[in-house]
Amino acid sequence: MKRNETVHLVDDDDAVRHALRVFLESAGFKVCEYSSAADFLDDFASVDGGVLLLDQRMPGMSGMELQAQLRKLGVFIPVIFITGHGDVQMSVAAMKAGAMDFLEKPFNNTELLQSIQEALRKAEGQRREWAQRCDAERRCSSLTSRELEVMGYIVQGMSSRAIAEQLGLSNRTIEVHRARVMTKMAAGSLPELVRMAAMCKSCLTPGS
Repeated sequence: MKRNETVHLVDDDDAVRHALRVFLESAGFKVCEYSSAADFLDDFASVDGGVLLLDQRMPGMSGMELQAQLRKLGVFIPVIFITGHGDVQMSVAAMKAGAMDFLEKPFNNTELLQSIQEALRKAEGQRREWAQRCDAERRCSSLTSRELEVMGYIVQGMSSRAIAEQLGLSNRTIEVHRARVMTKMAAGSLPELVRMAAMCKSCLTPGS
């Protein structure tokens, strides 16, 4: 785990926030406190990485409502719920909505620390995947409609000759399109192009 990772702590209980802050800072984390979901939303534009430690039942917007709002806004941050009023149905709903963990109070510090470290580890992999997907979509958007069409056939494993026959074009023309697709997508091989196309819905054509 990187030192000084940030824990964004949202809980309406002052005593709980104080106790958690003292422990988490002693464990090497930077802690940002919020007494309500609304306070966090007011500040979320400045949130960069870390993990969200979120109480479920709070006055006003609940923890799960905040989780839903962040998803709607396209904000990616791993969420760990903490609550003294949990139930199976609630925890299942939170996990289905993308929460990393659901801890019921009182929990021990070791359990909390392990949960945060695991959430950060998983989030790093998800961020890398998200960055790769965004890059693939950006590259796909640079292709012409014909290049997208040709790529759709390429990732099906069709040869240039077969694609040429399918589209009524010359083999040479398809070879030119193929070369441009590989260059624009920065794909070093066919398997890499297939992987990138799978990440990008706009790369799929009716024929693919």
